[in-house]
Amino acid sequence: MSSLVVKKVLNNNVLIATHDMYDEVVLIGKGIGFQRTKGEVLTEHAVEKMFVLKDPTKQEQYKNLLPEIDEKTFDTIVEAFELIRKETNSYLNEHVLVALTDHIIFSVQRFIKGITIKNPFLIETKTLYPKEFEIAKKVVDIVKRATNLNLPDDEISFITLHIHSVLSDKNLSEINFHSRLIGELILLIESEMDIRLDKESIDYMRLIRHLLFTVERINRGETLLDSPKITLLLQNEYPFCYNLSWKLIKVMQNSLKKPVENAEAIYLTMHLQRLMNKN
Repeated sequence: MSSLVVKKVLNNNVLIATHDMYDEVVLIGKGIGFQRTKGEVLTEHAVEKMFVLKDPTKQEQYKNLLPEIDEKTFDTIVEAFELIRKETNSYLNEHVLVALTDHIIFSVQRFIKGITIKNPFLIETKTLYPKEFEIAKKVVDIVKRATNLNLPDDEISFITLHIHSVLSDKNLSEINFHSRLIGELILLIESEMDIRLDKESIDYMRLIRHLLFTVERINRGETLLDSPKITLLLQNEYPFCYNLSWKLIKVMQNSLKKPVENAEAIYLTMHLQRLMNKN
């Protein structure tokens, strides 16, 4: 079993240690630095509930964040980490640890200064990632209890994306990009159909999940079974929705820089026609 030797205690919750394989690591955990001394040996078993930063770049980023964090806020962040790991049964990678710490710090600081950032795709985020959204609500509740700040629901949606990054092992920028793209597609649908979609409806939920699956298929280069007969039928029976489906496909092609199979228009047309019938 590898051992960790305390090199420097940064505060009660963070210490720097040397590791047999990874050289220097940063250990994060509630009380992990309390009464620790330089040269003290810790086994990996002793820190199994802690978060280890092995990457030197992420270590430096985290160290630079520490002066921005008071101990009460840091306790809150560690509690949030533990909650996310428990709820997702996943280890938080180093990128998420740093990014989420940074997000929580500055969301609290922004709120204190009276600055709020709106997420125009709050409902889309909640619909696309319901499990992650529920966990994010608990994280925001932890922050609220610790800081007595009533953070807005927009913060839940931002933290939802961080948690989805843990579960999907995707980069946060990619997840953000996909969410914005789907939001753009929804706005186009509403504009072309001249309707306001009921964002609490089952049909809306089905539509945006279909759009997400379409985007993910395009990224992976997967194809659907094409049917020229069905295509011709839809063109003749539902020309407006069929043409709109291709407008949506063109937006996806331009954004993703990848080709989209003709078969995608069949499934999009059927979703759009369902909306037309309901509205």
